[in-house]
This record gives sequence, structure tokens and C-alpha cells, in this order.
Amino acid sequence: MLNPVRKVLHTALIAALAIGGLTAADGMQAPAAQAVGEDTFTNPLAPDTADPTIEFHDGNYYMVATTWDNKVVMRKAPTLAALGTTKPVTVYADTNAGRNGNMWAPELKRLNGPNGWRWYLMYTMGVAGDYGTQHLQVIESAADDPMGPYTYKGRPLPIDDWNIDGSYLELNGELFMVWSEFAPDGLQSNYIARMSNPWTATGPLNILSQPVESWETIGQPVNEGPIALQHDGRTWITYSASFCGTADYQLGTLEYTGGDPVLAASWQKSDGPVFSQANGVYGSGHNDFFTSPDGTETWNLYHANARPDGGCSRERSARAQIVTWDAAGEPDFGIPQATSTAIAVPSGENAPLTAQVEGARWNLVSRSTGQCATVSSDEDGAALVAGDCSSARSRFVLDTTGDGYLRIVNAVSGKALGPASCTTAAGAALEQTPWRTKGCQQWSVAQTTGGWSTLTNRTSGKLLTAATSVRQSAADGSAGQDWALRPAGAVVVTSMVSGKALEVPGCSTADGAILQQREYTATACQSVTFTAAANGESEMHLGAAPDKCLAVSGGSSADSVAVTQGACGIAGSTWRLLVSGDGVVEFRNGTSGKALDLSFCAAADGTRVHQYSVLNNDCQRFRFSSVAADPVAAPAVAAFATARCVAGKAVVVASARNADAATVAVSATAGSYGSRSLTVAAGDSASASFNARTAALAAGSVQFAAPGATFTAGYPAKTC
Repeated sequence: MLNPVRKVLHTALIAALAIGGLTAADGMQAPAAQAVGEDTFTNPLAPDTADPTIEFHDGNYYMVATTWDNKVVMRKAPTLAALGTTKPVTVYADTNAGRNGNMWAPELKRLNGPNGWRWYLMYTMGVAGDYGTQHLQVIESAADDPMGPYTYKGRPLPIDDWNIDGSYLELNGELFMVWSEFAPDGLQSNYIARMSNPWTATGPLNILSQPVESWETIGQPVNEGPIALQHDGRTWITYSASFCGTADYQLGTLEYTGGDPVLAASWQKSDGPVFSQANGVYGSGHNDFFTSPDGTETWNLYHANARPDGGCSRERSARAQIVTWDAAGEPDFGIPQATSTAIAVPSGENAPLTAQVEGARWNLVSRSTGQCATVSSDEDGAALVAGDCSSARSRFVLDTTGDGYLRIVNAVSGKALGPASCTTAAGAALEQTPWRTKGCQQWSVAQTTGGWSTLTNRTSGKLLTAATSVRQSAADGSAGQDWALRPAGAVVVTSMVSGKALEVPGCSTADGAILQQREYTATACQSVTFTAAANGESEMHLGAAPDKCLAVSGGSSADSVAVTQGACGIAGSTWRLLVSGDGVVEFRNGTSGKALDLSFCAAADGTRVHQYSVLNNDCQRFRFSSVAADPVAAPAVAAFATARCVAGKAVVVASARNADAATVAVSATAGSYGSRSLTVAAGDSASASFNARTAALAAGSVQFAAPGATFTAGYPAKTC
């Protein structure tokens, strides 16, 4: 049986310390903003970030920490330092009784689950204000994007006892979970169990370790926060020992020695703590690990206090430092570095990086040409040109740098836009190159008139301009410098304060259905598309009724008027999309100029999303996600055909030229003369011939097929 006295004392202490730390936390300032691309960073990364979890994926760090409320909040940035300045976004909020408060100790993990590669967040949540009701919960991303949207999957443990601090372990081809709860003897211990899927534990729930050593019992006997560390075929679990209200909250390890992982006998505990207070850093515990951007380093992310009596309060902040490996292959965690000590950034953070950055796909539509900015190939240095908005290569991710600017990353090539050679000269062509954290690859966005915006380069101060080509130029107020930023394909629109998606009740297709929010469940009405309207504005359509538009009822200019589904092309049906350097979006109605607003910033399902005066607050800010796969990009292949004479016979010659950065397989079919396969290397050409076996050949054509594209090339009649 669980020892209720021990549980009550423990959770009461945590609650008291957390509440007691509110005043101090409110007074803490975020670290000073550092320019993206610095060679060093300083700890702490961000204030009020206890129990942090982190992953580096597709060009960005993603960090989640304890919030103490009903929200799961994520920070995203391409550098560690920018995690302290980026805009935190709510990716999930739970308003269901029994799991609507006290969010603790999240773990973010990418797993190949029943639905393919998905992101899972396992965290602790219970009844608001009651710290004795904590249980583990799991949410799953809709696609392979750590920012979600997320749906609730369930409680992974089939018990009602207090359980916290869950995380995943992949070992010997199996999935396990590890967590902390009170053992029958009253000791707060680490546990382990197998999982049948990322939200369901199965089989016995076994004790993994207990606080029986002197260094594990300071303040209270505690083992918690277990997290896996794997290197060169060896596996450890680090965990936090002693009470979080002391300066001696610290890390120990368990190493897997073989056998069944769910048996405590298969693990060897460290002789003492492996990471403890030092250099004015106290309570250094509850950690996670991440790999450097180039995959060569292992890093430890942990929380700590700046004073010995900071305790379990909201003063705890996330800090990072490298893990090294000794000659025996053992991890060396070092000692905590003093606050504000310059630490070299993880390897590869500033190196050239090509990555399929996660996030909503956007078209950049020129006001002067009506065409979209696009790139013709995946090659480094491929120029930005005006092209077809339906091309996959005209899709870009407007990805925040975390300090108020955007990088514009092509969704196909994974490369960022900037002026050639980072020149500041007006008229310079724009090209795509791997991301290097340079200012010349960063852009600010500002609205001009209607639904038009300008994009200004951070280094040169020049504007993205479309005329005969796409270049940077000095501000001149021309239409060529105005762009409509419009989502490419279907997106999910979620509130940045609730993480919930826009929809209409019951996915109704009826006129008059009122716009609201609800947890994302992948219903058709939570899919949103945007079509062009006059003056750079857009009309908004839900997937359940794609021929209808969302409009302010009656075209009213009054506050709190509902947004309803109905006719298009009427007063109130157009919207201006304002993208910020934080990567979030605000809507302005084209008729009233007022904002799309989440009523009272409420988190509950069914909360109305209506029109209200512009308040410049987070109730009026939204995040876009692309959950559907991108269309296959047609390769930059040119096809040709001709007829020649060879030894008195007519021959058809089919040729393909590949301007892409990757080899392309092309098939060529010349009617009754058969088919040939061409393997065309990047930047190269290849040909195949078809012998007509006759001296005379009528005019005809060759059909070419490449991934995502088909071509036809004609050839003339030939007599030999």
C-alpha cells in the first residue's frame, strides 16, 4: 500500500515551495537577447523552466518545462540562447476534470508508434490545486512536428496511485517507461515497465531503484526524474536524488548490465552522485539529454537554483552543458558552470545546416506579378525566381529565429534564403544556401496596406522585391516590394494560448455555424485553406465545407460579433494575415479591421472565436501547422527529342537534363519504338536512342516521366 502520510508531506512541501517562489520568479528577467549566430551562450537559458526536456530536430531546439497549470508550453529556436528570447507557445491545454492542473516534468520524445513517426509528450498532471492527485498523461502529435497539434492519448499507467516524472526508454528493440511513485515501504522510488504503445504500460510495474544511500536521502528520501542516456551500445538511466527543496538535489545513475530491463538486478547504481551543486549553482537535477546539431556531442539539460534556499520554487531555471566520455566509456557530467559563464555552443549549431524545417508551409505571392517566389532546384545557390504558386518549390517555412526575425526556408530543399554572398548591395540576387545562423539569412516582416507585407533583410536592410527577377532593393514603396503571405495547402489553425484548433460545432456544413475552438481530433472542419481575395487579403474555408467562407456575421464592425460559416465574396469574408517575427499570426478582418479573438483567452472546448478590437495580446494570436505531407516536388528536368540518321537508318534520340542537386530516374517512351530508362546525375544530361529500323520516320513525340512530373518532347520527320 502507498504510504499516504509520506505522499501528503512530500506534495505539501512541493506546493508550499512552488507557491512561495512565485514572487521571486515574477521578478526574474529573461536573459539578455543574444544575436543568433554567437559562438557562446550563458546559463540559465530561460527563467521559470523547472524539469526541462529538450530535443534538437530538423534545424530547431524544442524545449518544454513545468508550468504548474493546465498547459503544456513549448519553446522553439535554432540556437540554445534563443530559447530564452523566443515566444513560448501553448501546444496543449487540458480542461478535463482530474487532469486540469499542476503540469510537471514533461518529456518530449520522437517515436515510431502505431501512427508512424510522431512526437509524444509524457507529463504529470492532476486536479488543479491538489498536488496529491498527480498522474502521468500522454499526448501525441498529429504529424512529425514537435509543435503539434496534439491530441490526448491517455494515462499510461493502469493505477490510481500518485505517479510522476515519466519518460521513455528504447532498449533491445522494446519500448519501456520509467517513472517515480511511492513504493509499499513508503519510499519515493523509480519504477519501470514495458509498453505496448507509447501511451500504454503493460506487464508488471517493477521497482527500479530506491533512495537508500546517504546522498539520496537529504531532506527526504527521493528517487525521481529518471531519463535514459545511451552511448556506444551502453545504456544508463540518470535520476534525481534527495528532496528538490534542498541545495543537494542531484543526479545519480543506473547502468544496464544485461538481462531483463524491468528487473532491478539488471541495473547497477552509481557509487555516489554524478552531478551536484557547485560554483553557486544549487539543486542541480531533473535533467534531459540532447544531441548537438551535427550529431557528435551529448549535452545535459538540467534545472538549478541560483541560491541554496531556492528549493522547489519557480526560481529553478534550465541550464545546459556538455557530457564527455572517459577512456572507459563512462559519462563525465563535470560540475555545474557558474551563472553567466560563456560556454561554447553545441557543435554544428552555427555550421552549414540543411534541414526540412518543421512548420506551416507558406506561399510568398508578389503584388506586382501575381506569381510566387520559388526556387528551380535543390542546388546550393539556386536563385529565387518568380514562378507557379502550385509548385512544391514555392512552399516556404517562415521559421522564427527566436529573437524577432524569420528565416525563410524552402520546404523542398531545406535551405534558407538570403542575398548572394551575403552582399548588402541593392539589386543583388537572392539565393538559397544551407542555414548558417547569419543575419543575411534572416528577415523582418511588416504590414503595409490591405493584406500586403514587406520582408526586410536583417543585415542589408533591403527589401525582398519582385520585378523581372526576385532581388533585394532599397525601400521605394513600389508594388514589387509587397507580398501576400498565404498558407500553401491545408493547415490547422490553433490558438497560441490554448493549443486548440479552429472549427465549427459538429463539423456542420450549414450556413451560420459559429467559429469556435476544440482539441485537435483531425476532423475535416479543423482543416483550413486560404484563397486569394482583393488587396492581398484571403478568404478562409473549413475542410468540411470548402466552398463556404468564414466571415464576420453581417459584415459588422462591432466587438464580440460571431464569425460564421456561409457565403464568400461578401462584407466581412476577407482577412489580412499578419505574420510576426515570433512566427505567430494575427488576423484582421478586411471590412472592420478588427482582430480574430479567442473569447476571454479561455482554454475550454467550445469557446467562441469572434471579432474584437485589436488588443495586441495573445488571445488574438494563432499558430499554423501543416499536418499533410508536401506534394512531391517536380524535379528540375528539361526533356528533348530529335531524329538522326545512323548507318542509313532513322533513329529517335531522347535526352534529359537535370538541374536538380540529386540524381533523378527518368523513363522515356517513344510510342511503338519502346521505352528506355535514364539515370540522370545532378547537373548532368543523359540520352537514349530508339532505332526505327527504317530510312524514313514520321514526326512524333517522346513521353518522359520523372518522380512527380511528366514531359512531352516532339521530334521532326526524318528521311535518311
